[in-house]
Amino acid sequence: VQLQASGGGLVQAGGSLRLSCAASGINFRHHDMAWYRQAPGNQRELVAQIAHSESTDYADSVRGRFSVSRDNVRRIVYLQMNGLQREDSGVYYCNTQYKGDDYWGRGTLVTVSS
Repeated sequence: VQLQASGGGLVQAGGSLRLSCAASGINFRHHDMAWYRQAPGNQRELVAQIAHSESTDYADSVRGRFSVSRDNVRRIVYLQMNGLQREDSGVYYCNTQYKGDDYWGRGTLVTVSS
């Protein structure tokens, strides 16, 4: 299982970014996918998730600003982030589970400047 996240960068507060995570080694359409983030000194936290049924859920801190979606043909999960705030800064990781194990992408850094 490989997860490759991309799309991070430096953005001003109020700006937008779209993260992508390309998955391989799994039957993508049957897997729930999730985005986590970790800021320096903080624990990794769940940001958004999208089930294989395409139902979605969000952390309260991002609900209404972030949107998670998936492309089962391209095997990519996206995280559209709008209205970015400094508190959204961190390394964003893509996650899925396969045969009971968690798999993580390398992560992509998002830095929001004021």
